[in-house]
Amino acid sequence: MVRTPYGAVRGRHEDGIAVFRGIPYAAPPFGPLRFRPPVPPERWDGTRDAGAFGPTPPKPPYSEAFARYLSDPVVAGDDCLNLNVWTPDASPSARLPVLVWLHGGALTRGSSAVPVYDGGKFARDGIVFVSINYRLGVEGYGLFPDAPANPGLRDQLAALEWVHRAIGAFGGDPDSVTLAGQSAGAISVGALIAAPQAQGLFRRAVLQSGPPEAFERDKVRRMVRRMANRLKIPATAEAFADVDRDLLLRTQAEVGRLSSPVLGGPAFGIVVDGDLVPRDPLQALVDGDVARGADLLLGWTRDEYRLWLAPGGLLERVDRMGPVALAGAMARCHCGPEVPRGYRALHPEAGTAELVGQMVTDRLLRLPLRHLADARSGSSYVYEFAWPSLRLGLGACHALELGFVFDTGESPESAKLAGDGAPQALADTMHQAWTRFVRSGSPGWEAWDEAHPVRVFGDVGRGREELDGVQREADDGGEAALDGVGAPADALRTGREDVPHAVEPMAPMAYTAYGLRDPELALWTAAEAGAAAADEPVDGTAARDASRGRAARRAELRSAVRRLRRAGGVRGR
Repeated sequence: MVRTPYGAVRGRHEDGIAVFRGIPYAAPPFGPLRFRPPVPPERWDGTRDAGAFGPTPPKPPYSEAFARYLSDPVVAGDDCLNLNVWTPDASPSARLPVLVWLHGGALTRGSSAVPVYDGGKFARDGIVFVSINYRLGVEGYGLFPDAPANPGLRDQLAALEWVHRAIGAFGGDPDSVTLAGQSAGAISVGALIAAPQAQGLFRRAVLQSGPPEAFERDKVRRMVRRMANRLKIPATAEAFADVDRDLLLRTQAEVGRLSSPVLGGPAFGIVVDGDLVPRDPLQALVDGDVARGADLLLGWTRDEYRLWLAPGGLLERVDRMGPVALAGAMARCHCGPEVPRGYRALHPEAGTAELVGQMVTDRLLRLPLRHLADARSGSSYVYEFAWPSLRLGLGACHALELGFVFDTGESPESAKLAGDGAPQALADTMHQAWTRFVRSGSPGWEAWDEAHPVRVFGDVGRGREELDGVQREADDGGEAALDGVGAPADALRTGREDVPHAVEPMAPMAYTAYGLRDPELALWTAAEAGAAAADEPVDGTAARDASRGRAARRAELRSAVRRLRRAGGVRGR
């Protein structure tokens, strides 16, 4: 039993770990609180049972194609602004490091109840783990003229403030909090660590496959307006609050049906609001205005795009569409033909779908994360997850690394994405790296600098002969730079030197590469420089001709995107 600021809660002991689920950190966001910033929960008398996950926020189900790979449990109820705590020592004197987790799901799906996010292994390794629920979709990120923006992000801030006030009673150290997330959760992390109100509430941050960003307000407004048109109501919070929740979710799913991270489309996202998000989060972090002392762990998977394109057979359709698909990628990335030509030269063996997927991933995800690492050189650590799923066609796709970071590969929910028989040694290696980062600020490889070191996990394509030249540099835990498949889990977890690594591993679990993806990302730097030069003042006739040419090209590219979306029947996450 632990006392929170609002009342006592009783958890359960599970394998030596104290687990508390469904603790309210804010009041139910319905009735007069719908579309409004979170407010504290009402205090309760006695002891509240915290043995089961609390209600999940309203969300539409995944499409059938995505549900084959991703689990998203639903728990009914209004009290959905809740969190969960796993702790190895629920005593105020423990002062253990804390990891706060923000789930992904395109800000429309997901919850803290997904079994892949079980925090037991982090608690086993001496970390107090917290996962939270927050409002999703139109409830959390609809943009209305009569309500504050970003209520879902404000939920996350309220949870972080709860952690700062309450986590000491669960054995955590409020001065040693790492804020972490994946995909939309990582985007949220980027916004929070740049938020003025969150300064002092965290010490470190982890951004997995999601850069700090702010959506265009008009893009979010279009999503709301399209929903309002279908519902035949004004595009106001007051009107939306009167709509049945199930009908609202069905409408949201239908309007977002043709959206995709690769191809764009109407979507919900964090917007600059002049308050919690006073400016673009990436620019704020790059300029060094905020979170200057925070250590950062950030990275991506090798084949992010495959989770967005493989379900439903869209990979094959994109390959068949060839030039139309490349034109769509150019529109999505706001670039000219020199960029796809550069990718084709670097990867002549790649099909159209791979070129499109890697182009969009680089432009929208890897490039901004690299900008952030460049701005925080010496305190940023970059990784790439390269192990290919055992599920045909997924490769090292978006979200695949989660079961390894959490060491929950034995769960059926992890196997839905990874397949059966995922390597435990890779989970040991990755989980240890994340654990070390939460404890010390260093995951066990060198910080980002001008050499561009990237820790690559699970690259089964690297043979032993390729690794003979890899520098085996000792890190602060005593491990070599190369971790082998045959290394016992205890050696990987503790850094013990008395348990030798296998002499001839089948493939490396982790190694450090230098300058990984530098040639591809240099194409974007050159393109940006060319675009800036093209915008320099010229005489009036030339300016008009250039403007007409750019407008014609934009119209052509937008048409290509529409054709690609319709042909693929894309259903976004």
